[in-house]
Amino acid sequence: MKTWKKVLIGVGAALVLVVIVSVTVYQSRKNLVTVQTGKVQKQNLASIVSASGEIKPKTYVNIGANAFGKIIKLHVKEGDRVTKGQLLAQLENVQSSADVNATRASVQAAQTDAIAADAALNTSLADLNRAKSDAVHAKLDWDRAQGLYNAALIAKQDYDIKKAAWETADAGLAQAEAKVAQARAQKDSADKHISQNEANLTRVSDVLQKTTYEAPFDGVITNLPVREGETVVIGIQNSPGSTLMTLADMSVITSEVKVDETDIVNVRLGQPADVTIDAIPHKVFHGIVSEIGDNAIVRSTGVATSQATSTSEEAKDFKVVVTLTDPPPDLRPGLSSTAKITTAVRGSVLSIPIQALTVRTQADLAPKDAKGNSSNNVQAASSAPVDAAKQKEEVQGVFVIRNKKAEFVPVDTGISGTTDIEVLKGLQDGDEVITGSYKVLRTLKPGTSVKIDNSVPKKEDESS
Repeated sequence: MKTWKKVLIGVGAALVLVVIVSVTVYQSRKNLVTVQTGKVQKQNLASIVSASGEIKPKTYVNIGANAFGKIIKLHVKEGDRVTKGQLLAQLENVQSSADVNATRASVQAAQTDAIAADAALNTSLADLNRAKSDAVHAKLDWDRAQGLYNAALIAKQDYDIKKAAWETADAGLAQAEAKVAQARAQKDSADKHISQNEANLTRVSDVLQKTTYEAPFDGVITNLPVREGETVVIGIQNSPGSTLMTLADMSVITSEVKVDETDIVNVRLGQPADVTIDAIPHKVFHGIVSEIGDNAIVRSTGVATSQATSTSEEAKDFKVVVTLTDPPPDLRPGLSSTAKITTAVRGSVLSIPIQALTVRTQADLAPKDAKGNSSNNVQAASSAPVDAAKQKEEVQGVFVIRNKKAEFVPVDTGISGTTDIEVLKGLQDGDEVITGSYKVLRTLKPGTSVKIDNSVPKKEDESS
């Protein structure tokens, strides 16, 4: 055979080999999916609930008007620190002062009348004792006169005189007893007048006291919406009264935040929290959960559901109060804050990236039919036929790479950290799970051949 024929045959064989290899490689890569992966590993996890709110003192009071009148003196300014009992404001009190003076004079007059009534009662008692003595003496004289008259030793005239004297003394005794009863009644009336006037004095003194406002505790004046010369009014029924000022005890500071209803079930009293304040950037303050609200608050209106007149399907929050353990000095109420509450901590637990979790229906995991496709070894798959409802049932799991293929494995999860989630069942330490891309995880089928590419992926459009 000539040389050129040999060369031609060799070239042809080489071309055929190249074509065969190319077709084989193409077929092997035709259904290959490029994925990113992560490892199942042990680490410490902390579950965090984040919520926003504002800084508030634990104890504060809105000092409202207790009387109608004009403010004649304000003794404090907004931002002043005051001590318990310190005078804060003074209302006009001319009429109330006059009422107190008049009522106090009435009390004194009633007390004087009571003294006179007591003296009259004592006089009446003395007259009663004298009348009793006279009656006893007159009765003895008459009894003696009766014996002498019966013995015909005295005249009828003397007998009549003794009898008349006894009757007069007996009438005097009855009169003295009546005067004592009258004096007692006058004494009781005088005492009642004292009580009545003292009650009136208490009332008008209370009215006078309500024109003067003192600090109920040590604190800071955080709000002062009124000025000297303004007239304030008390609240009537549904109409609120005037607010003179707000006094806050800044020794205990809290961050009052609103926690989403889906997270509130994990929040407990005493849990630690990190609080950041917008006005004090790059600094974290520590605190603990000290109060958890029982009533849900409608997010759009801020009204508690217990006070709402109609049922709402809107998103709801719950009030949670975090008491700061290291509040900064000169902190102002109302500053915006964010609390990150640590609801659970797990040490050295199996975890995977949160984005690795996906959901498939039973229909997606069922074995393929016999029309040219073989079934894969999928843990969640079942060879028994399932009904329509069962086919729609969703299963949470991850795709694990085994033999260069994606195998769906159902998992039970625990707490969630910032980027990772605890795995309770289904995986082992060191398993390689598919974490992306998001578009691939949405469409990936069990048993699909995969290619690992953990280089930084290009930003892709995942809206489809």
